[in-house]
Amino acid sequence: MAKLISKTYGDALFDLAMEENRPDELWQESEDVLRALTENPDFSSLMSHPGVTGEEKLQVVETVFRGRVSDTMTGFLLLVTEKDRFGELPAILRYFIDRVKEEKRIGVAYVTTAASLDQNGREKVEKRLLETTSYEKMEMHFAVDETLIGGMVIRIGDRVVDSSVRTKIEELKRQLTHIQLKSERCV
Repeated sequence: MAKLISKTYGDALFDLAMEENRPDELWQESEDVLRALTENPDFSSLMSHPGVTGEEKLQVVETVFRGRVSDTMTGFLLLVTEKDRFGELPAILRYFIDRVKEEKRIGVAYVTTAASLDQNGREKVEKRLLETTSYEKMEMHFAVDETLIGGMVIRIGDRVVDSSVRTKIEELKRQLTHIQLKSERCV
């Protein structure tokens, strides 16, 4: 249900951004609002508190955001608050940001390796991803997981390419177990 809510509202904000020809501005404002929510968890607690009326929540949003973000973003935040979906706002904004990135053909890649890559290695991975995808630019996120033993795992959206040694060993174990089970049945 939460995914449907973030998609519905995120698509509405995206359509509005495209209609007004302001995707970059609303993308930046979405990043700013997300950062403000992350840095101020008490604000989210206030906005979800059952003792605060809907009218009071609308007034808080108006007071906090009016003049700090565009009227379009303020209006959107008021709508989300009025529909009692403020708790879903981070997911909504993340969905919207992802839609804008897709529209601009910016891929977001999460690359996990067994050992840290130097700058040259990172650039090679990014270059290869740009060559093998339809993206014009990549936003790269690198992490280290020593349990991979070697190789790497790359995730872009819901696609995962796992060329880690750990996964290859696990696959080999499954194949050997399968062969062993077949052999035992033949005896």
